[in-house]
Amino acid sequence: MKKTSHLLAFSCIILSLIFTSCVSNKKFMASEAKVDKLRTDSAKTLAQLNDCNTQVAKLNKEKTGLQNEKTNLQNESIVAENDFKTLSTVSKLTIAEQAKQLKKFQDMIQAQKDVMIKLQSSIADALMNYKTDELSVYYKDGNVYVSMEEKLLFKSGSDVVDTKGKEALKTLAKVLATTKDVAVMIEGHTDNVPIKTAQFKDNWDLSTARATSILRILTNEYSFDSNRITASGRGEFHPVKTNETVEGRASNRRTEIILSPDLKELYKLLY
Repeated sequence: MKKTSHLLAFSCIILSLIFTSCVSNKKFMASEAKVDKLRTDSAKTLAQLNDCNTQVAKLNKEKTGLQNEKTNLQNESIVAENDFKTLSTVSKLTIAEQAKQLKKFQDMIQAQKDVMIKLQSSIADALMNYKTDELSVYYKDGNVYVSMEEKLLFKSGSDVVDTKGKEALKTLAKVLATTKDVAVMIEGHTDNVPIKTAQFKDNWDLSTARATSILRILTNEYSFDSNRITASGRGEFHPVKTNETVEGRASNRRTEIILSPDLKELYKLLY
């Protein structure tokens, strides 16, 4: 009987342990499920936080863009307001004042034209002993052109000015010495026959060297004002006649001395 009691007690203890173990496993599984849920929720929250950070960065960028656009619009508004003020001032000119200003402008243009035409006539008279196939003097677009053929100035492929060419330049320099406010541009031109020598790589090189040679003669030997003169080479790219004939190529091998009036006073009137 006593043995049976011990066995019953031992069985109760075993059952109690089994029951306790089952309860502990359930709690553990429940806890583990909670941990998994917390991990999932945490990952979801982190993703949402990253999305929020991305949205904030995007909004900040848009805000900066809008602020820049606002600044640009404000600047444009200031410019427009100033333009409006200027236009308002101009619009206040009476018809008589506008007519007077226009007349002054036209008189200045005509005066410049008269000066240049007189200069053309003086140069043509001074150079009248030269043949038409050596040089020509003409008025075009407000400028006076003195176009000198290669045969008057240079030997073929050379940038050294001949004696006869120097005499023509000396005569021209004397006329120019009597003028004021006239700028001089010297442009060298060639035909389209290729050239390549130890001295000149191509026609452009040759045309520039020829223009520079004439500039140096006018400034160094005939004391023309260096501040009023410029030289440039235009190569074969501005022909006056066809390059398909001997005569045409000869006309294209030229140096043009272009005389331009000073337009500062006209610009002052316009602006």
